[in-house]
Amino acid sequence: VRKLLGKLRKIENMPAYKRVLLKLSGEALMGDDAFGINPATIDAMVSEIAQIVNSGVELAIVIGGGNIFRGVAGGAAGMDRATADYMGMLATMMNSLALQDALRQKGVEARVQSALRMDQVVEPYIRPRAIRAMSEGKVVIFAAGTGNPFFTTDTAAALRGAEMGVEVMLKATKVDGIYSADPVKDPSATLYKTITFDEALIKNLQVMDATAFALCRDRKLPIKVFSILKPGALMRVVQGEPEGTLVHV
Repeated sequence: VRKLLGKLRKIENMPAYKRVLLKLSGEALMGDDAFGINPATIDAMVSEIAQIVNSGVELAIVIGGGNIFRGVAGGAAGMDRATADYMGMLATMMNSLALQDALRQKGVEARVQSALRMDQVVEPYIRPRAIRAMSEGKVVIFAAGTGNPFFTTDTAAALRGAEMGVEVMLKATKVDGIYSADPVKDPSATLYKTITFDEALIKNLQVMDATAFALCRDRKLPIKVFSILKPGALMRVVQGEPEGTLVHV
């Protein structure tokens, strides 16, 4: 009986997903700061990431650069959009290296692969090498977006998720899911537990940019939207518990 109970406990703690991609915004690293990387925030975030990696989940991460530089804002201010986007890619590189270092300090091996060649700092993006690293239990951090201007890091996340064959894309935000309206402006807004891609399009819910959303829909790659600010939320998501909003076909 004791052996059976032990097996049941192990089954209960098993993750619902084997391989996932986590999309983090650069702003998530700021904490309460106006810009940059808040040490306490990244430490708390990495602690939760370490938990899911230690549970056996194969993890890839795409992170934005909005805490350092936002290409769209630069373009709107008169800067050439392509140049601004390349600057934004370099900002994601800085965040990726910071995340890699923080993970290693927690005892989690991490590897950064960049869509832009920067051989003295990180290795270039090589799909088979990334898949092998994930299968070995290493976290793979994809930097520099897609390597092309005019594409967001949401699109990079959808693309890398499809290439890595992940089971779900986890979109970490500051809100705990997708609402019928902005919950800050409309207190009566309701939280969707699940919603289809078509329903999200009809309701004009801004889950992510159109290119990324279309790619996930075409590849039948579900998206889980949840709050990275809620303690334990990431672990609950990978264990299949009702957390956030699931966007599915």
